[in-house]
Amino acid sequence: MKKIFYSVLFISTFIFSSCVGDLDQFPHKETTSADVYAEAANYKAVLGKLYVSFVTAGQEKGGGNADLSSNNGQDYMRCYFNLQECGTDELASTWLEGDKVGDLTYLTWDANDTWVSDMYYRIYYTIALCNEFLRNAGDDQIAKFTESEQADIRHYRAEARFIRALAYYHALDLFRNIPFVTENDPVGSFLPPRYTGTQVFEYIESELKDIDTDLLDRNACEYGRACKQAAYTLLAKLYLNAKIYTGNEHWTDCITYCKEVIKAGYTLEDDYAKLFNADNDKRTNEIIFSLPVDAARTVSWGSTTYIICGAVSNASDYQKPEKYGVTSAWGMFRVRGEVPALFQEGDGRAMFFTEGQTQTVDVIDNQSNGYFVEKWTNLTDAGEAASNTVDGGVNTDFPLFRLADVYLMLAEAVVRGGSGSDVTTALGYVNELRERAFGSDAGAVTSGELTPDFILDERARELYWECTRRTDLIRYDKFTTSSYLWQWKGGVKDGRAVNSKYNIYPIPTTDLTANPNLYNENY
Repeated sequence: MKKIFYSVLFISTFIFSSCVGDLDQFPHKETTSADVYAEAANYKAVLGKLYVSFVTAGQEKGGGNADLSSNNGQDYMRCYFNLQECGTDELASTWLEGDKVGDLTYLTWDANDTWVSDMYYRIYYTIALCNEFLRNAGDDQIAKFTESEQADIRHYRAEARFIRALAYYHALDLFRNIPFVTENDPVGSFLPPRYTGTQVFEYIESELKDIDTDLLDRNACEYGRACKQAAYTLLAKLYLNAKIYTGNEHWTDCITYCKEVIKAGYTLEDDYAKLFNADNDKRTNEIIFSLPVDAARTVSWGSTTYIICGAVSNASDYQKPEKYGVTSAWGMFRVRGEVPALFQEGDGRAMFFTEGQTQTVDVIDNQSNGYFVEKWTNLTDAGEAASNTVDGGVNTDFPLFRLADVYLMLAEAVVRGGSGSDVTTALGYVNELRERAFGSDAGAVTSGELTPDFILDERARELYWECTRRTDLIRYDKFTTSSYLWQWKGGVKDGRAVNSKYNIYPIPTTDLTANPNLYNENY
């Protein structure tokens, strides 16, 4: 069993049980919170609930005793995976109607889409948990504890602010102009103001910089908790996409924070596949921040269970679930043909099951169309199944931030004109990735080949199914436009451009009705 710090998190969850329903999205502080925060040790347990809100949907196994009343009843990361991947060239969904992902797949959603709504309320539930924690973790509230306990709680407080910043980053990236609420706002009938993308960007930026001194360095941080370098990586991601969010470029700032991460001593994992197996909690050399999933303590039918079980056919005579450490196959999705075409022969990252499968996707919900992705597994380093996936889901963590992404962010920022690094350095980082992929220098590229378009393709090769593709395509103005078409983009086999409004998801109709401060452009 992996060692994660929030193994006792459920002692804290009852104080948030009143947050249910689409309109009542902010949890109410009940009298029991005074008891919970009476003990310094309980702060860590409550902190665990903030982290685990990304990978579980409720208080009990597999999402039972749900935190929220939602359309699909799934956790944050299942929602996030669908919104970041379904509409891109990286995913062909099998159960368009059964899983209600047809509109996500074809880029035709509206403000009543169930997955869009569930993602929105999952984000704000996590923000609400953070706000509640911070209301009870101010200097006045913790003054009754010992100096050592207060020091620990200040670290927890910084981590809660990081988690909130991460959730706000997802809200900014997905929804752009959004309601804004912090621990300083009243609980209950308060109607949050609408913040523009620029305002949210500036808030996230200031929060991440402000908590720097209170976050632990990677070498002092328990597995599963956010260290300084996680905040630096999130800042780099914010700056990489700054022009989309604010209209202004921040390439140099992106380089600055990529360098902060790199100088902390991370190194690439030798075996790419081990970054996505059930022992990937051991890959802290490359993985900067992960969302732990545990088949005994954080059982989830979303997150990595969704990815791993979903990528094994339940209609193939060739693909065997046990090869991936899976007890049962779900057959939920494959990859569209354009992504496998990006890989050169010999690139070990091209981890696709092809037997009995066509590369092209003539019928999007036909399981024999499109390759299955073998990148993620529930196998240990020894090649054994880590858990019974029918009973407990998988045991594979989701690596949200890793060094390879930082290398590619720095390279892109350099070739787009940022200062603080150079093409030679950027090329070295990219070729490190390609040397791992090819097992030699056979895949090395030259400085002349290091263009923005090459880096976009390299990001797909390195990061496919890691929830970056939609954001990357939007940054390159390829998600909704005709400059890049893939099969079934816009609902037609050969692909077509769609309305640019689909670069942003709409705030759900339910929240527009509840809060007159909010509105959607174009929807």
